[in-house]
Amino acid sequence: MAKWTPTHEAPEPLEGPIVPTIVGGTVIWFVLFLVQLPFYGWFDDHGHLWWLWTCLAGAGLGLIGIWYVRRRDAAIKRARAGADVQQ
Repeated sequence: MAKWTPTHEAPEPLEGPIVPTIVGGTVIWFVLFLVQLPFYGWFDDHGHLWWLWTCLAGAGLGLIGIWYVRRRDAAIKRARAGADVQQ
């Protein structure tokens, strides 16, 4: 098993504008849902109704993602502020 064990350290995770990225993705999913909504009948007739519900599910999961990344971002800022105070 040692043959497959990596011998180098993992790189640091990339940090970026996570909250705006997740908000943007959520908005895109919801807009796609709204754009497809007038064509509900066509999607239903052709067996592609799952496209509509996929967009709605993406928007719903995006809302959970927004909640999660905002809390994560706030926790990171609190940890940095706490580390600065202790130094």
